[in-house]
Amino acid sequence: MASASFNRVILMGNLTRDIELRYLPSGMAVAEFSIAVNDRRKTADGNWVDEASFFDIVLFGRTAEVASEYLSKGSPTLIEGKLKQDTWEKDGQKRSRVKVIGERMQLIGTKSGGGSGSDGGVRENYSDQSNYVNSSRPSQSVASQPARNTQPARDAQPTGDGPGYEEHDIPF
Repeated sequence: MASASFNRVILMGNLTRDIELRYLPSGMAVAEFSIAVNDRRKTADGNWVDEASFFDIVLFGRTAEVASEYLSKGSPTLIEGKLKQDTWEKDGQKRSRVKVIGERMQLIGTKSGGGSGSDGGVRENYSDQSNYVNSSRPSQSVASQPARNTQPARDAQPTGDGPGYEEHDIPF
């Protein structure tokens, strides 16, 4: 019997620190940052409590460069990707951590951070596997876009060979 697995995560939160952008020897951009995701729940005594969870995010290629250019500490964003566990040994102790390898990123709100409007504040979608999408244009439906396979190869890592984005594609 073949085993099945599924690894997908979608998180929306605010950056806890500015993005660290670096380049691999191959020239591919890598952005690392953390986001805080808040959860509100009611306690047994009837009081509301906010709990924050913190997640490490890694983006590659043009998506990493766009994130570095437009996001800073406190910026809201939506990240879709997969979980990856890193393991290492330090001082004879085995250590591990789970991080999110981001495959898609959406900038939330406007340049001024407003986030109001009929689109719910979601402004742009960036991914190395898909073209630029401006969700604030309701006249451009998914059905009117040409069909394309945007699913990455099962074990492929981002290559940075995506379509790229020109300055005039970014509306702000």
